[in-house]
Amino acid sequence: MKKIKIGVFGLGRGMDIAKNFLYQNSCDVVAFCDNRSERAELGMEKLGKKVDVYTDFDEFLDSGIDAVIVANFFHEHAPYIIKCFKKNIHVYCECISNGTMAEGVELLRAFEKSKSIFFLAENYPQMLHNIEMKKIIDSGVLGKIVYAEAEYNHSGNGLTKESKAGLNYFEEHWRNYLPRSYYVTHALGPLMRNTGATPKRVCCFASKKPQTDKVVATASHVGDIACIMITSNDDGSVFRFCGHSSFGGAENFSRFCGTKGQVESVKGWAEKINVLYDTWSTPEGQKTHYQYVAEWKDPQKELIEKSGHGGGDFVTTRMFLECIQQNRQPEHPFDIYGAVNMSSVAILAHRSMLEGGTSYEIPDFTKEEERIKYENDRLTPFYGSDGSEPTLPCSSDVNYKPSEESLKKYREL
Repeated sequence: MKKIKIGVFGLGRGMDIAKNFLYQNSCDVVAFCDNRSERAELGMEKLGKKVDVYTDFDEFLDSGIDAVIVANFFHEHAPYIIKCFKKNIHVYCECISNGTMAEGVELLRAFEKSKSIFFLAENYPQMLHNIEMKKIIDSGVLGKIVYAEAEYNHSGNGLTKESKAGLNYFEEHWRNYLPRSYYVTHALGPLMRNTGATPKRVCCFASKKPQTDKVVATASHVGDIACIMITSNDDGSVFRFCGHSSFGGAENFSRFCGTKGQVESVKGWAEKINVLYDTWSTPEGQKTHYQYVAEWKDPQKELIEKSGHGGGDFVTTRMFLECIQQNRQPEHPFDIYGAVNMSSVAILAHRSMLEGGTSYEIPDFTKEEERIKYENDRLTPFYGSDGSEPTLPCSSDVNYKPSEESLKKYREL
């Protein structure tokens, strides 16, 4: 069978993903594209092979590749994905698909004229604890899921020189303007995947960072420590989740509550599952409350366990390649419509937060009459690559900004 030729666009996170593609026998990584050409040598060293290198995206697309790992800046995927669609090149998209509502409209219109397969590379639903909980939910023993919640809490140590150099290396970098609701797919993705529900309305509230006299090296304009989002969904259920929160104890969590019982992951122990029923609804042969440690029963367990994000990086690459081989779009919510829905939740939740929790309807972007309402909506909290300034504040405190002392330390790093 002919190998699928993969190109990598964005050699930061893109290289971590590319390693997982090389674990698969059905593909090969053959090209890099990044505006910092010095990263290419590091990338080839990491992969242990030579590839063609481009700084021009159009030349990169014309190099004979079949699919692109889109891993450039978080909020700038859409224009490049659209170029892929115009050439019927398949797309493996890292995190949100569109940084603005208008881009979501443009993506869908371009996709529907294309033969490309689009896959949202959301890896948290493929972690072992979420896979295990989906099996329990799908078995029906919990009844109908009526409420679910998830937290993506990744405080991290962003104060080191290495962190700044690798992740946040100039003042207008997107991480310095990232609203707490925007990095939403690690929490919302597992909720949508495991329940099948799609958000229809969202509201959001921010938790502000405590005041401190400590001077740290930062250029961040985000004065919130978390944004808590609540959605009502198309099946009558409700979700509660964080975007990218940074409160103490960097652990992630998800929980699913049904009419007969509930299941949740256990913080501090990624593979541990907690199951609870009422005494009168406990399935025959089961305990009312029990915990267990899930184990991979996958024939490619060895590759999964050396992959990143709890094995999720490998499983998502495998799912994408299977879609290409079978010439089909991925299941919801990893398809283009699920991706634009999640991105819209992130964008509109931020507006809800800025307005004190006003709820926003999430458009049904399968309908052109819904798209028209947002086709010119380009409001953004980020700087553009062309130097254009943000058109929305990125924080609940619209006047929040780093101190001059903090900026001085940041610049020194």
